[in-house]
Amino acid sequence: MPTTYHIYARDTVLYCNITEKDFKEKWELLQVMVGLLKTEYSTRDLSYIRLGDNGSVIQKELWEEDSY
Repeated sequence: MPTTYHIYARDTVLYCNITEKDFKEKWELLQVMVGLLKTEYSTRDLSYIRLGDNGSVIQKELWEEDSY
């Protein structure tokens, strides 16, 4: 099983088990869309999880506030 991605808006799954190529396209599109469209979401609401060959989480990308 190749590396796959899940993309979330808050706690809602937007895309599940997509390929790296699809992830790059959809992630970029979502970043632009939430910035341009008037929705209840912001770029801070978007996150993703990268899964390895065996289904284990390799990377978790969540928005974190800067600590000052």
